Amino acid sequence: MRHSKVVNHLGRTSSHRKAMLANMATSLIIHKRINTTTAKAKALRTYVEPLITKSKDDSTHSRRIVFSYLQDKKAVTELFREVAPKVGERPGGYTRILKTGSRIGDNADMCIIELVDYNEGMLAAGETAKAKTRRRRAPKKKAETAVAEAAPKAPKTSKAKTVEKAPEIVAETTVETVKEVENTVEAVVETNEENPEIVDEPIAEESFSEEEK
Repeated sequence: MRHSKVVNHLGRTSSHRKAMLANMATSLIIHKRINTTTAKAKALRTYVEPLITKSKDDSTHSRRIVFSYLQDKKAVTELFREVAPKVGERPGGYTRILKTGSRIGDNADMCIIELVDYNEGMLAAGETAKAKTRRRRAPKKKAETAVAEAAPKAPKTSKAKTVEKAPEIVAETTVETVKEVENTVEAVVETNEENPEIVDEPIAEESFSEEEK
């Protein structure tokens, strides 16, 4: 049973495990990425990240402490000269683990562990993502006006032509109505001339009773 076992011994003795992690940390600092198993990568992350934090203070004391762990002058020089200035503003999280699948022989989980600030592809992708998220949406009114301006303007329809010809149409209609009225008046006059009795006939007075009066 685990019983709160924090350290993964990786099936090795203490001296063997420390030597292995020191060699892996040296390879990671020099080559910036290595391919290993996921269990070893997680153990290496807890081993090398405190050393990178220590390298931010470039002093003789810090160099001697880091050298006591790595036991490699070339790795110590690379760490303090190249890696430390690049990760100076980062408050931890200097490494990244990328899983690559299983190993063919024993089906062990494999991964790539790398220094975050040396993967230029992911850094470029992160910058583009930040640029996209920082864009602000335009207000609704501005968006509507922009859409209206972008829409193609329709040519003048027949309404404009009808508006231009409106006075002529009104004049024609008034002339026609006047002519119709004149024709009706002439027809009435002709009927009166033909039947004068209808015109001269007196209107009969209605008889009302005394009570109604």
